[in-house]
Amino acid sequence: MSNFFSWWISIITVVNIVACYWLIRWTMKKRPDEAETGSVTGHSWDGLEEYNNPLPRWWLWLFYITIVFGFAYLTLYPGLGKWQGVAGWSSGNTLYAGEGSQYAMEMAKADADYGPIFAKFAETPIPTLAKDEKAVQAGERLFGSYCSQCHGADAKGTTSYPNLSDNDWLYGGSPEAIKSSIMNGRQGVMPAFGAPLGEKGVEDVATYVQSLSGRPVDEASAARGKEKFMQMCVACHGPDAKGNQLLGAPNLTDTIWLHGSSAGAIKDTISKGRTNKMPAHNVFLGNDKSHLLAAYIYSLSN
Repeated sequence: MSNFFSWWISIITVVNIVACYWLIRWTMKKRPDEAETGSVTGHSWDGLEEYNNPLPRWWLWLFYITIVFGFAYLTLYPGLGKWQGVAGWSSGNTLYAGEGSQYAMEMAKADADYGPIFAKFAETPIPTLAKDEKAVQAGERLFGSYCSQCHGADAKGTTSYPNLSDNDWLYGGSPEAIKSSIMNGRQGVMPAFGAPLGEKGVEDVATYVQSLSGRPVDEASAARGKEKFMQMCVACHGPDAKGNQLLGAPNLTDTIWLHGSSAGAIKDTISKGRTNKMPAHNVFLGNDKSHLLAAYIYSLSN
C-alpha cells in the first residue's frame, strides 16, 4: 500500500468515528424553536403523535462505548492504513508477512495438532477411506470449507459447476483423477465456432446435439448439423459424441448439461465457446488433506 492511500484510509476512518460522536452530540442540543421535552412536536400520522423525548440513556452509553471500542481496536490492531497496531498482530501469510506472522503461527500450530491425523488417513487407499465413516466426516468438513462455495453444500453443483454426487465426470471419476483435479486444478476450454459455422451452422449443430440425447428435433437441420459436427467437433467429443475425459470434453449423448440444456444455451456454447477453471488446491491443502477430500468426493458416487 502506498503512503498516500495509507494516510487516506487512516484519515477517513478517524474522521468518520469523530463525526459519529459529533452527530450524536449535535442532535442532542436543544434548539430555540424546539418543543418542550415530553410534549408533542406537532407531527402526526394515522392518529399517532410524535413526542419530543430524549434518546434512552442506555442507548447513548452504548453508542459511546462503540466509539471508544473503535479507537481502542484501531490502536491495538491493523485498520489504519499501514499501521500494524501496538499488539503487532498480522493476518498475512508467510509469503507476505514473514515466519512470525499470526497467520503463520496459527497454521503451524494447526499442522502440529492435526497434521498427524491427516497423515494417518493419507496412508489408506481412497476407496477404502471412502468407507470409513470418520474419514468421510472429516472430508466433508474440508469440502464445506474449500469446495461448497462453487459445488454447493450438497455437492450437486449448479450451472457451470459440476455435480460431484453423480457418476458423470469430465476428467474421470477414479480416485487418482479426483485427487489430481483437487491438487492440480483443471482448465476447460471450448473454442468458439460462431465465426466458422455462421448463424445457420450454429443452429444446425445445436439441433444435432439436442438429437443426441433423444430430444425431438427437425431432422433435416439435425442432418446438416451432423455433417458439420463430424468436421469440427469429433476431435474433442469423438465420432460417437461421448466425449473424452483426457481433454475434459463432455458426453453429449446423455441428459447431463453443465451449462444448460436449452436450445439457446447450446447455441450460445457453440457460438461463443466456454472457459471453465477449477483452481489448484495443492498449495494450501497439500497431499494429505487432498487425499482425504478426494475420498469424501469419491464416496458421494460410490
